[in-house]
Amino acid sequence: MSERCTVSPILPTILLAAIIIFICGDGMIYKASIRTVSINENKNSNSTITCITQEPLKSSPENREEDDDSGTFDSLIVPFNLSGKKARIDWFRKHLPDFRILQSNNFTQQFHNRLQEFLSHDCETQFFMTWISPTRTFRRRELLAAESIFKSHPRGCLTILSRTLDSERGYKILQPLLDRGFKILAITPDLPSLFKNTPVETWFDEMKRGKKDPGQIPLAQNLSNLMRLAVLYKYGGVYIDTDFIVLKSFMGLKNCIGAQSIDPVSKNWTRLNNAVLVFDKKHPLLEKFMENFASNFDGSRWGYNGPFLVSRVIAKVTGAGDRPGFNVTILPPAAFYPVDWTKIGELFKKPGNRASANWAKAMLSQLNDKAYGIHLWNKQSKSYTIQKGSVIEKLVSDHCIVCKYT
Repeated sequence: MSERCTVSPILPTILLAAIIIFICGDGMIYKASIRTVSINENKNSNSTITCITQEPLKSSPENREEDDDSGTFDSLIVPFNLSGKKARIDWFRKHLPDFRILQSNNFTQQFHNRLQEFLSHDCETQFFMTWISPTRTFRRRELLAAESIFKSHPRGCLTILSRTLDSERGYKILQPLLDRGFKILAITPDLPSLFKNTPVETWFDEMKRGKKDPGQIPLAQNLSNLMRLAVLYKYGGVYIDTDFIVLKSFMGLKNCIGAQSIDPVSKNWTRLNNAVLVFDKKHPLLEKFMENFASNFDGSRWGYNGPFLVSRVIAKVTGAGDRPGFNVTILPPAAFYPVDWTKIGELFKKPGNRASANWAKAMLSQLNDKAYGIHLWNKQSKSYTIQKGSVIEKLVSDHCIVCKYT
């Protein structure tokens, strides 16, 4: 008498899981730091498995520094009493070893290949941020900015240029988004290669050799201003600050920058801002920005190498219709900066009466209708608590994913 052999329906499931583990391997544990695993099933039950792995070399001594919570960090500030240029340069040259972000090593030199690999996986929109601060200071509000990107761009990619987040501790911070399958990568930038073959290459080489005056503003702040220009110039995409909440898709935007303020009479812009930049790769205006950065750098004037830089450069090239290739759209304040930094605190407060409740309702309607996002001006608002019933609470609840923002 012959025996019939039956195959349990559980077996194919086990085999599929084994295949995923085999393909993705170290992506299941921290050694693969940033990974995205997705299984898309069609009507015929066929599956497509995609694994994106990025190796941060956790055990490398060159990357162990990023989990260091000591007081020494790249945002070191020249002592305020060193008001003379020569004194600042002498101090900076002496402390150059502490500014690790200026240096290149075997680990940082993997930057381009790692980024190219990450961006090669069907990024609907490429977003970039920078984070040149200790890992411990990347908190829920900063994570909210990342969440809001994926809420409006679930097939987008977010790259955070950061030595500190490209670490075990940084991976744990980003893990809630990674676990949900979103494409996010914290990557240690290699500034020498990022600035190579750009108008700031010579400026950076002199700075890292201690031949430039860093000024009295933290050098990290000015490097962030420069890194966003260089990464867009070389890769193209969208840059946003970590205190910006995305409210709607950027898919329709191309080569644009937002006005922070306008003249109430002429309606012409009076100041632009660089907290949000949308540019194609190798756009000539980005090159002009970097040229101006290198030739007019002043590390002691707040905003001079950031918002004021983009404002003065665009003031020179716009209106000159005979300058082909400089096409750029200047969006009104309602697009990116709908609330001025002096008034941002009102959005964190619970309405206390009918008048303030009506104002909050009108503000929400305006933001949802006209704004692509809202800049929270973190320097001004970081101490504010998001009160229940406030405008910010409503915006956050509508545009968060993990939703741990309090």
